[in-house]
Amino acid sequence: MTAQKSGTFKIGGELEVHRLGFGAMRITGPGIWGDPTDAEEAKRTLRRVPELGINLIDTADSYGPTVSEELIREVLHPYNGPHGKIVIATKGGLVRPGPDVWVPFGRPDYLIQEAHVSRRRLGVESIDLWQLHRIDPKVPRDEQFSAIKQLLDEGVIRYAGLSEVGVDDIEAARKVFPVATVQNRYNLVDRGSEDVLKYCEANGIGFIPWYPLAAGSLAREGSVLDVIAKKHHAAPSQVALAWVLKRSPVMLPIPGTGKVSHLEENVAATEIELSDEEFWRLDNREA
Repeated sequence: MTAQKSGTFKIGGELEVHRLGFGAMRITGPGIWGDPTDAEEAKRTLRRVPELGINLIDTADSYGPTVSEELIREVLHPYNGPHGKIVIATKGGLVRPGPDVWVPFGRPDYLIQEAHVSRRRLGVESIDLWQLHRIDPKVPRDEQFSAIKQLLDEGVIRYAGLSEVGVDDIEAARKVFPVATVQNRYNLVDRGSEDVLKYCEANGIGFIPWYPLAAGSLAREGSVLDVIAKKHHAAPSQVALAWVLKRSPVMLPIPGTGKVSHLEENVAATEIELSDEEFWRLDNREA
C-alpha cells in the first residue's frame, strides 16, 4: 500500500511528487483552532505519511493558526528522511479571529510577512510551494500577485499557486508570475470548478482538489457508488477518491485527517482500479 501507485506530477514542470498528497488541516483542534485533541495521534499520523509514500503535504499558516506548520516541523523536519524528500506546500492570505472564522487579508506587505514567517516556522530556506489562500476582494488582485512575484524573485518561495479562483483570476496572475498550482474545491458531487480543471490540464498546472472524498447522497444504499464500492470491497469515500485520481493527470488530491487509520484508508484507495465503464457511470452520476 503506497501513494506511489497514484502516479506522479511535476509541479512547475520540475518538482516531482506522487499525485496523492496529504492535507494537514485536521491535525489541529476543533474549528481548525488550537492544538489537536489527541496530539500524539496527530504526530503518529504525520510520521506515517512518508512511510506510505506520500511526499506532498499541504498546510497553511492559518491552520491552528500556526499549529499545523509547527507540528509538521516538529515531526518531519528536515523533510528528507529515509523515504525521500517531502514537498511542503503552505498558504497565506487569511487571518483567524476565532474557530471556524476565515477572513481574507491580502495587503502585499502582510502576504510577504506571512511567507517569511512560514519559512522560518517550517525551517526551510525556501518554501517549495506557497499558495494565496484567497484573493482579498478589498485589495487589487494585481497588488497581491506582485507580492507573490517578489517572493519568487527573492527566493523566499520556489513555486506559487492560487486557491479558490476562476479562470480569469489565473490568467491575470499568469501575467505577473508563473502559476504552478490551483487549489479549488472539487469532488465527485461538486464540480463547479470544471472549467478551471480543464484550463489547468491545457496549461500544465497542478490542480489540488480540496474535500476530495465527498460523495453526498451518491453514497446511499443501492446507488451506483454503493454498488461499485461493494464490488471493490471499499468504502464509498475510497471510490470517490479513486474517481478523482482517474479524472485527470494533473489532479493532486490532498485528503486530510488526524488519524492513522483514516490516512491508511485513503492511501488504500490507490489500489482501486476503476474500469472505464465504472468511471463513466460515476462521472455521469447515475442514480
